Amino acid sequence: MYLWNKSLHVMSVLAWMAGLFYLPRLYVYHVEGLKKQGVTRGSDMDLLFQHQERLLMKAIMHPAAISTWFFGLCLVFTPGIVWWDSIWPYAKGFGIIAMTIFHLYLAKARFKFIDGTNNLAGRQWRMMNEIPTLLMVLIVLAVILKF
Repeated sequence: MYLWNKSLHVMSVLAWMAGLFYLPRLYVYHVEGLKKQGVTRGSDMDLLFQHQERLLMKAIMHPAAISTWFFGLCLVFTPGIVWWDSIWPYAKGFGIIAMTIFHLYLAKARFKFIDGTNNLAGRQWRMMNEIPTLLMVLIVLAVILKF
């Protein structure tokens, strides 16, 4: 069962990371689209962005985050897998919690787009797009190098 669980965990992480990389990029396009002529709040293009963001969050990101946590916790409770006297499980745990907080922040930001109160510019969303990359580097190095 261990290898099945590990495989499902990795697949869940890949799906979750894809969403965490893509949603801030959609927000960039959404913000910059609203600044262009002809794209206004409530227009067909605005509603299309909202639809894409909702589907990405509800159909991919939420289920992937939940399954990542589920299969990850199954791995944590598998005897002999985690070396609790090392730093790496705590570094990975920090990265996962930070990634979850970022996920929740993106979910909350989606509602700001819906009600027209988003106050971040495209450049700011581009910078936010780097957060999952940094967290991924931390998590992968922790798991592979087991420092």
